[in-house]
Amino acid sequence: MMKGEARNHVFKIRQFLKKFDGFIPFYTNLFDRGFISVVILVGVHLFWLRFMEHILPIGFATLISLVIAVIVIRWG
Repeated sequence: MMKGEARNHVFKIRQFLKKFDGFIPFYTNLFDRGFISVVILVGVHLFWLRFMEHILPIGFATLISLVIAVIVIRWG
């Protein structure tokens, strides 16, 4: 490999890594972040139904899930 080619590969890797602007450790588009939010919503609700429903109603789980979804979609 020539010196210029190695430099070009390093430049390509740097450009690729710049795509990860959020806290999710891989490249995502809006649909991916929305899907991740729905999976989190389902997980939070299942956890809530199993462990928390006798303390607080399911509406609180929905509010928590929506806040997490906004965070993931906006900054993920």
